[in-house]
Amino acid sequence: MGDQKFQRKSYSTPRHPWEKDRIDYEREIVIKYGLKNKRELWKAEAILSSFRAQARTLQAKIRYNDPVAQKQFSLLLKKLDRLDLLGENASLDDILSLSIENILDRRLQTIVYQKNMATTMKQARQLITHGHIKVGDRIVTIPSLSVEKDYEDMIYYNENSPLSDENHPMRQIIAGSTKEENKEEESKDKNMDGEKQ
Repeated sequence: MGDQKFQRKSYSTPRHPWEKDRIDYEREIVIKYGLKNKRELWKAEAILSSFRAQARTLQAKIRYNDPVAQKQFSLLLKKLDRLDLLGENASLDDILSLSIENILDRRLQTIVYQKNMATTMKQARQLITHGHIKVGDRIVTIPSLSVEKDYEDMIYYNENSPLSDENHPMRQIIAGSTKEENKEEESKDKNMDGEKQ
């Protein structure tokens, strides 16, 4: 674990700081997922590169039928399955094909937004940091928490939060916005069906 005074960085910065294409792509991801800054994106990239590095190392060892490598591979797959990134029957190529979006989709902030508990990604982050969200029986205030698939259905409002009341004005706004989105999707489907006919 090491001494807390000498903590290591959990991410690495880009090798070249002034690449326009990379900067534009990072800006899009930061806006799309409501990240606080690019450091959060770089941390997710570090997690992804760690999974890929493990897969590449195991790929070389499994060729020689190393039993230890087989065990490590099964443990890695179990972890990825627990995080709902891949299934249990995935291969090493599936691990290498994971993208940064796959990692960011498992963040608590993203899941709170996808479950229609907030109107925007920024609001989802605010609700988490202010202690309005519970995962299981614990209040979680870390938006970047990777949610395991077993806990995905156990995310709800803290019972001590005013948002736990269904008649809260913000809950009414969220319910109204989801109804509008559903109507828009239905009208798009009808238009598509009409064009096909």
